[in-house]
Amino acid sequence: MATVTDTVQPADLGFFSTLASSGSLSAAARELGLTPAAVSKRLAQMEERAGVPLVNRTTRRMMLTPEGEVYLEHARRILDEIDELGELLGGSKKHPKGLLRVNATLGFGRSHIGPALSRFVVQYPQVSVQLQLSVMPPPLTEDSYDVCIRFGEPPDTRVIARRLAANRRLLCASPAYLANRGAPATPHDLAKHNCISIRQGDEAYGVWRLSSERGNPRKSEAIRINGNLTTNDGEIAVKWALDGHGILMRAEWDINEYLADGRLVVVLPEYETPGADIYAVYAQRHQLSTRIRAFVDFLAIELGKSQRYPVPRND
Repeated sequence: MATVTDTVQPADLGFFSTLASSGSLSAAARELGLTPAAVSKRLAQMEERAGVPLVNRTTRRMMLTPEGEVYLEHARRILDEIDELGELLGGSKKHPKGLLRVNATLGFGRSHIGPALSRFVVQYPQVSVQLQLSVMPPPLTEDSYDVCIRFGEPPDTRVIARRLAANRRLLCASPAYLANRGAPATPHDLAKHNCISIRQGDEAYGVWRLSSERGNPRKSEAIRINGNLTTNDGEIAVKWALDGHGILMRAEWDINEYLADGRLVVVLPEYETPGADIYAVYAQRHQLSTRIRAFVDFLAIELGKSQRYPVPRND
């Protein structure tokens, strides 16, 4: 009668986790320092022991079978628990170590998370970091990352979301654009302007939501915007606004320096847009992980050090 150890070998867990994250046999081979043939052979041996296919292979990519998804979920949970046990037994509360997988958005990841991680590994040299930047944040239920840096508090109660820093989306434009077209006085005036659109995440495209700070309760308006420039890259959108092409809605962290030096000006400052506070999101089972807690604490301090541009408010 076959036992669990006959079906699953401990060394297979890390191998399969890396394979699934890589997305292809050739990419996994590069990550593991093996040949594609060696990776394929080891996977075949795993599937033979398991008695079921774990991966559907094509010429360019691979997809996990339902059994492979179950294998991956349990493999990563076991690997996490092994790491956390090692931390607890090894007294690593003072010296975090192990692999830390971080996901962040492209622009914010480049400008803030990457530099923060550079300083983090200097302070904690025994932690190995893998940073993945993406336009779309991964699903909260996905287990490919230990910590995801997101804008806005996630509604999912199955994860821990720690607020790292306040952040607002602001409407802005270049002085040259406003001199040429005039500044909108009300949200409905935006319909007469060229508005730069960003297609990101699940947010409604072509609609900006603004709330008046006056009145109780606050009045929220959905404004349909128009414009001749659209992108999924926030940095490009900011550059278009700097070039005087139109009005842009962007997180203040991304435009602070341009507001400070006057290259961009806040539009409709008395209206609020949907919040975009910065959160670190991680699975509940990671709350005892020393390296994750150390990174989240470190990042909160780092973001708190950043100088913020005082946006005028009409209170």
